[in-house]
Amino acid sequence: MIVEKNITYENYLQQHYIHRSNWLRAAVLGANDGIISISSLAVGVATASQTNEPVILATLAGLVAGALSMAAGEYVSVSSQTDMEKADIKREAKELEELPEVELQILAEIYEHRGLKKETAMQVAKELTEHDALGAHVRDELGITEMHQAKPLQAALASGVAFVAGGILPMLTVFFAPVNQTEIYLYVTTVFFLGLLGYFSAKTGGAAITKAIIRVIIWGTLAMGLTALVGYLFGVQV
Repeated sequence: MIVEKNITYENYLQQHYIHRSNWLRAAVLGANDGIISISSLAVGVATASQTNEPVILATLAGLVAGALSMAAGEYVSVSSQTDMEKADIKREAKELEELPEVELQILAEIYEHRGLKKETAMQVAKELTEHDALGAHVRDELGITEMHQAKPLQAALASGVAFVAGGILPMLTVFFAPVNQTEIYLYVTTVFFLGLLGYFSAKTGGAAITKAIIRVIIWGTLAMGLTALVGYLFGVQV
């Protein structure tokens, strides 16, 4: 890659995809779960129902409950990660205050293990310590960076909204599909929706498109197939 002389570090980072990892992970998880959960729920109810009304009611309830559950789950889990990061940073600040020489040596050893000569590693450690001791240790010893730092609200919002967006698609299929062919329509449209999700997630993240599409389709099909099997096994007509 050719880097222009006047390009800034921030602009250079924007040319890569890693800065999207936090919200993209939550969004893909939410959309994927929305499509598969609502489709699987609809298929399971449809196999034991002679009308569309129970299927529509089940998918609507599943859409609301699923979106709230995904958002709450993401917020709680990412908040736990944030609490752990804050605790580690606080502990690191205390260690820097009480054992500055030991922490300097640890930092130098980290750089030495990354390939710098012993003298160079110590010089880099000293200069970074003078500039921002805590920032250097948080980044290089704990592995916490601003780019990867957990953001609970962002993750919760991305996951909840994506779940609704993904879940609405199979729900619309239930509305318009013939009663006696609901399962077939759901299978076909869900595979199509999952393929689109795989394409857009790979495109947004700069990953291999074909691999992403195949991955989501396989797991989505498996989930729907097992749910349909449950519906057939119980065989309760609604």
